[in-house]
Amino acid sequence: MNGQLNQSVMVLKGIGEETAEMLSEMKIKTIQDLLEYFPYRYEDYRLRDLVEVGHHEKVTVEGKVQSEPSLVYYGRKKSKLTIHLLAGRYLIKVVFFNQPYLKAKISMNETVTISGKWDAHRRTITANEFQAGSSTKQNDFEPVYSLKGGLTSKGIRKFISLAFQQFGSFIEETLPDSLLKKYRLQSRRDCLKAMHFPQNQEELKQARRRLVYEEFLLFQLKMQSLRKFEREHSQGIRQNYDLERLQEFINSLPFPLTNAQKRVVNEMLTDMKSPFRMNRLLQGDVGSGKTIVAAIGLYAAVTAGFQGALMVPTEILAEQHAQGLRQLFEPFTVRCELLTSSIKGKRRKEILQELVEGNVDILIGTHALIQDEVTFHRLGLVITDEQHRFGVEQRRILREKGENPDVLFMTATPIPRTLAITVFGEMDVSVIDEMPAGRKTIETYWAKPEMLERVLAFVEKQLVKGHQAYVICPLIEESDKLDVQNAIDVHTALSHYFQNRYRVGLMHGRLSAEEKDSVMKAFSRNEVQVLVSTTVVEVGVNVPNATIMVIYDAERFGLSQLHQLRGRVGRGSDQSFCVLLASPKSETGQERMRIMTETNDGFVLSEKDLELRGPGDFFGKKQSGIPEFKVADMVHDYRALETARNDAAILIQSPYFWSSSEYQYLRNQLEESGVLEGEKLD
Repeated sequence: MNGQLNQSVMVLKGIGEETAEMLSEMKIKTIQDLLEYFPYRYEDYRLRDLVEVGHHEKVTVEGKVQSEPSLVYYGRKKSKLTIHLLAGRYLIKVVFFNQPYLKAKISMNETVTISGKWDAHRRTITANEFQAGSSTKQNDFEPVYSLKGGLTSKGIRKFISLAFQQFGSFIEETLPDSLLKKYRLQSRRDCLKAMHFPQNQEELKQARRRLVYEEFLLFQLKMQSLRKFEREHSQGIRQNYDLERLQEFINSLPFPLTNAQKRVVNEMLTDMKSPFRMNRLLQGDVGSGKTIVAAIGLYAAVTAGFQGALMVPTEILAEQHAQGLRQLFEPFTVRCELLTSSIKGKRRKEILQELVEGNVDILIGTHALIQDEVTFHRLGLVITDEQHRFGVEQRRILREKGENPDVLFMTATPIPRTLAITVFGEMDVSVIDEMPAGRKTIETYWAKPEMLERVLAFVEKQLVKGHQAYVICPLIEESDKLDVQNAIDVHTALSHYFQNRYRVGLMHGRLSAEEKDSVMKAFSRNEVQVLVSTTVVEVGVNVPNATIMVIYDAERFGLSQLHQLRGRVGRGSDQSFCVLLASPKSETGQERMRIMTETNDGFVLSEKDLELRGPGDFFGKKQSGIPEFKVADMVHDYRALETARNDAAILIQSPYFWSSSEYQYLRNQLEESGVLEGEKLD
């Protein structure tokens, strides 16, 4: 950083200790921090024709007053002042709430300037700013800053203006000429100035375009360096699998592989044969056949003389995987064992002993696999399913159980491309984007809660045919008594409704592992026909006979979670259904329900979810790894993100980048972030 810009903000006139303290709370300590403290929005004071203005948009208009102001008081100290205004060719109504003093300032036939929210249906502006005469605003765009303490946007603007006057000449360029010319980007100095003092919309757009690209480029350079560093410094295992045996195994599978599965298998096998360690994320929608890909990878490792491990988030899922893999591997004399916290005593000791001796080929389990006592003889491949449910630390421990084993992360939560290349930028990403042939689309309906009787009659039609049903109730936190009670209430009501005809089971997060297991097994064996559950069934339970799901209060879930839940049905050959019981109040909630009924494509849904909820909500608050950008927005600026990623990939591989002086600033940033020493990014 330039030494001049590294000085304390207290060198500026008007900033004493008290103001410096308030600025410090906003993470503004140096001149550089101040210059890079960008507005979070801009007030648009351009005079516009109302025909161009969208409903509920903020607008500024100038016009002649056509009526005497009418003032009405209501409630304690509440008032409403109304005038009619001829703005261009429109006669509109303007309403001022709780500003009675304006009555004395407004006269008939006078020209005034008004800013406020435009209601296109009622042709009304709810005004929050008034000015007699024509507009005297110096700029059409006024920046609005996020503030703390007693600071104002006007005060911040004054300090930034002073900083430019005194230190503007010290702002150095950070991007090389080649990139500035390639994308016709503004200089850094002009760009910073335009962000704080834009003359017009175009200037602001160009300044933002440059900053977005710069932020993404720096971030992607860090990601690509980390990837390069990991590849070059983590000597992997070259797994020379037996292609003939592997082909025989693939031919024995009950279904032919889809083209997408073949592509992904080839990507995985290429990684396994290379001397570098595989670090790959496998994305596939619910039911796209990720488990078969995992089985092929595990068998490849076994034919190369290594062991494989599959870690899944729940015991039920671990048991299902163990059962499924044993059936697939039975003719090939591959030994699979299951290890969960329920397996104790002598049996546990036996498995652990056999594992060390190399007699167990594949170990399937929950996070029990990462206990200290678990030691492999020769671990070659580690697969974690629903990887975002395991912490980074848990994944690392499992990876370190062998000598740099290959790692495959699997997820059935389709992650939008923008997020995948950002959050998992140091991994290779494979996508199964094709469903197996013959799989029927789940028909999805949105019903209002008052239609519950009709919905239950529809459920009963499925039960009469010998099928089963899931009924899902929302659970926001496992500790939330109210929501568990909600599931219990629904269970009580449905037990009463279906009494003497069908058995209704109950599952929620408060049950012990044994209790959950027992309920799930009863449902799998069709001893229970209707399962009332919270979202604990979201991951991986496979009951092909279940053909209908009803989701209560569906508006309380995100699109991706609704899609995951819906994926519990539609696993057999019969037509399946999903009914969303919801009365969303917000437009976003209504939009979510509409999208769910229109598409079964998890990737389309995940992109929509990202648009509606933003990246922070996508993984939940606990997920780390989503970077905070000052200006860039991963959702809206995804094209710039892809461009920056491609540029970063080329630069990192280029010797010129590592030696040329024009890339010095970018290299310094990499060194400061610790990536070049192989430190993990936060």
